[in-house]
Amino acid sequence: MEEHETVNFLRLLSEESTQSTLSSDSCEYYQTEIFDQLPSVQASRPEQSRHGPWEACEAHHGGPESGERISQGHPSRGPRDKTSEEPLRNLAMCIQGKRSARERRKMHISNIGFWESWRRSQIISRRRVWAQMGEALSSLLPWRHTLHIIEGRFGVGVKSYFVFLRYLVHLNLLHCALIWGFILGPTTFYGRGHNSEPLRFGGNDSVLDFFLGSGYLDRSPVFYGFYTRGSLDLLCLNTPLLYLAGILTILLLSLIMVVRRTTVGYKHTWMLGKRYSMNVSYKIFCGWDFTIQDPAAAALKHSFIRNDLKLFLEEQSFSLRAAQRTLGHKIRLHLLRVILNLLVLSLLGGAFYLIYFSTKTSQNESEHYWLVSLVLQYLPPITITFVNLVLPHIFRKISSFEDYSFTTQVNTTLVRSIFLKLASLGIYLFFVFTTTEQQQHLFQCSENKFGREMYKLCIFNFLATFCATFLLNYPRKLLQEKYPTSLLARLLGKQHFLIPFNVLDLVYSQTVCWVGVYYCPLLPLIATVTLGATFYVKKFSVLRCCVAEQRMFRASTSSVLFHFMLLLGLFMAAATLGFNLYLYPYWSSCGPFGNGQTVFNVTEDCVDKLPRAAETTIRYLASEAFALPLILAEIIIFTSYVSRRRANQKAIERLKDMLVMSSSDKRFLVKQHTTMLRRRKITNRVHSAEDAPLSH
Repeated sequence: MEEHETVNFLRLLSEESTQSTLSSDSCEYYQTEIFDQLPSVQASRPEQSRHGPWEACEAHHGGPESGERISQGHPSRGPRDKTSEEPLRNLAMCIQGKRSARERRKMHISNIGFWESWRRSQIISRRRVWAQMGEALSSLLPWRHTLHIIEGRFGVGVKSYFVFLRYLVHLNLLHCALIWGFILGPTTFYGRGHNSEPLRFGGNDSVLDFFLGSGYLDRSPVFYGFYTRGSLDLLCLNTPLLYLAGILTILLLSLIMVVRRTTVGYKHTWMLGKRYSMNVSYKIFCGWDFTIQDPAAAALKHSFIRNDLKLFLEEQSFSLRAAQRTLGHKIRLHLLRVILNLLVLSLLGGAFYLIYFSTKTSQNESEHYWLVSLVLQYLPPITITFVNLVLPHIFRKISSFEDYSFTTQVNTTLVRSIFLKLASLGIYLFFVFTTTEQQQHLFQCSENKFGREMYKLCIFNFLATFCATFLLNYPRKLLQEKYPTSLLARLLGKQHFLIPFNVLDLVYSQTVCWVGVYYCPLLPLIATVTLGATFYVKKFSVLRCCVAEQRMFRASTSSVLFHFMLLLGLFMAAATLGFNLYLYPYWSSCGPFGNGQTVFNVTEDCVDKLPRAAETTIRYLASEAFALPLILAEIIIFTSYVSRRRANQKAIERLKDMLVMSSSDKRFLVKQHTTMLRRRKITNRVHSAEDAPLSH
């Protein structure tokens, strides 16, 4: 029996292959007649008309020599085929195909050397160990089961809020570790100096101090004034430098983590693009997990698939309605949107004036009853919370008249509301700075005064969340359960978990934490506790008081917007700190930079005592002469990233076109195969009919 040598044709991609917008001829089937009839070949035929068919094939494969070398069965010296080392469970094939692949791998291993076999077995073992470690670490994530329940009942949009909240908890825990390592730990071990008094609760201290941040808390490690220059007083290793290094490390690390999450999410959204559409047949026929045995898990999986299909149908129906708009309808719609945006701007102006009035009123130092004094102290946080509670609902109603898709409505409300929250916080900070500068002689420590304002904002934000859940939402739910037919219950309606407003609360609280961490170093610890409590409060609110939204929205774009808004809050915190340190260098009369010391002269003294080379390098990096090469380097890096983005975009578009043309080829081949079978049946019938008389 003759042994036929198997011929393997491999597809080689050249650099020019990424320049075309349509898939070029693969030249693997040039020996067949049906190849010229494929839709993909017909689509790219005008481009190949400039060259001969064999020239195109040689250009695509790198010349006749490479084609001859491949056809002879010698593999090219390119990168190693990773599919041969891919775990079988990750391959998209049936069980029988995986068994065949496993047998082929065993036969291939028997033909290779000992060291190559040992290397591949080690690679597989390491991958298994890393996969098991990843599964173990993922099982340690808090609230994992709760997130699955919420996703099954309310969709991935509500789940994205709780994932975002968990991310902020982890971020603040990292901040707490940095605060301990740079600030609180050295102060604890080395002491605060000989003139510091022991911390005791007594005298004029009261419970109200924990709400106002005064008295006992004002002398505690919570605020800036506690950290004086103690026994750790070396020239380049002292409390002021460690304090500044800790705060800058927190801001820099937060910037890296938030930018990374934002860019990864944006890359995922950009790769999907507007041409992305969910494969409904895949969701219906292949979306089920056959390893599920628990009825509750099966119900959750049903909910996942149902919510995905609802989201897809919602987007498709809006696209059809948007495509049917006439020119007159579009003009009226854009005019309506302009009027509604003017209304939004007027509401924002009124809110900013209200914040200014409340801040000015709260600075009145006249004597009042303790309850009135407490309300006046909390008047700016109350006003900011009231404005941030009412106006986003008005923005939500306004966006419903602008005829956007539900996802776009959510994102529009998010943008308007985050501008409201950040601008209101910025106006409040500006008035606090100006009033503190004017009344500096009235305070022993101006930084503690500013830290108390941030402390009150953080505490009141959590109290507002707690009271809104248990004093408004839960009684409303009880009213609907006890008296569902009453007039009040019908007017209030069912409660829905409004994702934009809840996300804005998280961004606002984290921005307050970043702004106040320099003046209140333990604010990340307070934010961690309040965010952890907020998770359980919101969990109770969602699972007990709310019903699922009838209209779904895609959470991928909104999650990118979540982190982008968080990035804006971080920039605002950095700008506030830089503004304070640059314009008010001698403002401090307490804390690590007290007694006439500033950030600049402390760092200057340290740099002066460094070795000559290090001192020259640091002064050059801080000078204006370093600005030009830094700008040039940034331009080069930015240009390279833009070039890579364009190349990746062309490659992605080409791959999308290849997928479309491959599906067309499959349909064409199935049609040709069906036609061939029909002709064969007809031919067999004719032959059988001709042979019948001869047999008689």
